Amino acid sequence: MTATDSGLEPLDPAYVADVLSRPPFVQIPGVCNVRDLGSYPTATPDVITKPGYAYRSAELSSITEEGARKMVSLGILTVFDLRSNPEMRKYSSPIPTIEGVEVVPTPVFKSEDYSPEKLAKRFELYATGTTEAFMILYSQILEHGGPAFGTILRHVRDKPNSPFIFHCTAGKDRTGIIAAILLKLAGVDNHFISQDYSLTRVGREPDRAKVLGRLLKEPLFAANSEAAMRMLTSRYETMRAFFNLLEEKYGGVETYVKTYTELTDEDLKTIRSNLIVPTKSRM
Repeated sequence: MTATDSGLEPLDPAYVADVLSRPPFVQIPGVCNVRDLGSYPTATPDVITKPGYAYRSAELSSITEEGARKMVSLGILTVFDLRSNPEMRKYSSPIPTIEGVEVVPTPVFKSEDYSPEKLAKRFELYATGTTEAFMILYSQILEHGGPAFGTILRHVRDKPNSPFIFHCTAGKDRTGIIAAILLKLAGVDNHFISQDYSLTRVGREPDRAKVLGRLLKEPLFAANSEAAMRMLTSRYETMRAFFNLLEEKYGGVETYVKTYTELTDEDLKTIRSNLIVPTKSRM
């Protein structure tokens, strides 16, 4: 992936296969864009984010039996689904039943946010692909996402030894925002969080045709596949801009979380502690 990559052209399959075969990507058959949020350095020397605990992905609707076994073998017994019911119906992508795994519906947006008018406005913003448009969209996610994000953060607070995965449809925007919040609370630098966000460019590539096919059914995108692809961009610079938004409009990650999820300073201290581990001492 080059610095001039627009995000619109297909990536070389050999390159994609190579990147997806290595951390932070995790292979769960039938699920796209799975990453482990562990092993990132934090502001504290010799402390990293806890591997094998918090995972992010695209939707799980097409998970295979082998994928379900892999998920359970990783210890992932809790799934937080950030999608809303109208979205699942629209794309015929219901919540799968996985033996031994609890799926917790944690929609960022309410059902009424999927009215044709509101969807059209969101799609129009996405279609521009500009950083400014994504900031409007990401502000909407922050404004609506408090209850959903609070549910995930309370899991971290209360169940530090119970790995979990969270996802939306593509595993990019809603998923990217709560991933950024988790990593930021853990003390990870904005640079590494923005790199993680940008990895969705590669992570979503196996589902490119499926996602594009869905979008091209929308009137706005039907005659403009380039606009549809702009909706799917996940540029490093977009996440850097998000951190400016988070700081300037919401007072930073801790103030946002306390305001929108009603968690306390003590909760945040516990959450941070539960997200990190010391690196192994070197001889």
